Amino acid sequence: MDSVKIRQVWGVNLDHELFLFDQTLRHHNLLSVDTEFPGFLRNTPRDAPETLRYSDLKFNIDNTELIQLGITLSDDYGNISSTWEFNFCDFDIDNEACNETSIDFLKKSGLDFERIRKDGIFMSVFRHKFLEILSVHANLKWVTFHGLYDLAYVLKLLSNNSLPLTVFDFVKEAAVYFTAVFDIKFIARFCKGLMGGELGLNRLACILTVDRRGEAHNAGSDSLLTACVFAKLKNVYRIEESNFDGFLYSVSPKIQSMRPKIVVPHYCQPLIPCPPPFPQMMVCYGRPAHPRHHFQVRPTYVMQSTMFPCVL
Repeated sequence: MDSVKIRQVWGVNLDHELFLFDQTLRHHNLLSVDTEFPGFLRNTPRDAPETLRYSDLKFNIDNTELIQLGITLSDDYGNISSTWEFNFCDFDIDNEACNETSIDFLKKSGLDFERIRKDGIFMSVFRHKFLEILSVHANLKWVTFHGLYDLAYVLKLLSNNSLPLTVFDFVKEAAVYFTAVFDIKFIARFCKGLMGGELGLNRLACILTVDRRGEAHNAGSDSLLTACVFAKLKNVYRIEESNFDGFLYSVSPKIQSMRPKIVVPHYCQPLIPCPPPFPQMMVCYGRPAHPRHHFQVRPTYVMQSTMFPCVL
């Protein structure tokens, strides 16, 4: 990680950095994301029902603007390429709704709001260019830590719209933009020794002996740490990604990717029957348990490979 550079992106160098981002994305299809935003206008009680949690999330995000977006690109083998920290000028610290305590905290963490206002990127410009890049790349995987707010801000940015009315509509719309999603905090719930997932990113990095580069609570540094922790977590616990794709910590609906349906030609069906809706699985001990299954021994269910998969 020492050789990974956190690239600061402003209005003046946006085109150049997006060109490098596009080139890198060809061989590094994991996007570890983090956002910095003006805090919570509504604080949600820890034990609040899901409907209230989403209602507060929608209110907070619909009424505030994104400040920073950090994206670190890596590959399926844990090789980390580069980190980009996009600074957006749409947030006006003097006139926009914000949580003053959060703003003071971000200032102490090193965010230069005056430069962001003066030299930052207009979201409307970024949106068009970024969507164009995403449209030509397949099999992208989005990695977060406790990422509901991160993905919701990115969804608002890309869709140029308010968040959907319900959490069920939210996951449907998110599936259009995010083909695969992994939330490290959710995965940690099923890993021995990780406190049932009830820990922060810094604490998890410490347990996994992953060092931070850059300042905490800056989107670039946090996204880089997220990428490094995910790579280490996969290696130590032998994570089977298919078990956790689409699950976010703190909400129950799963993000079901909008991948094209694969239809097996009729002449293949007698010889190669289509697998059942839930593929055949084998039990392997020592890995995290599949979140859908609850056994005392907590085995992991790993899908056995099939020569001709079929999605119904």
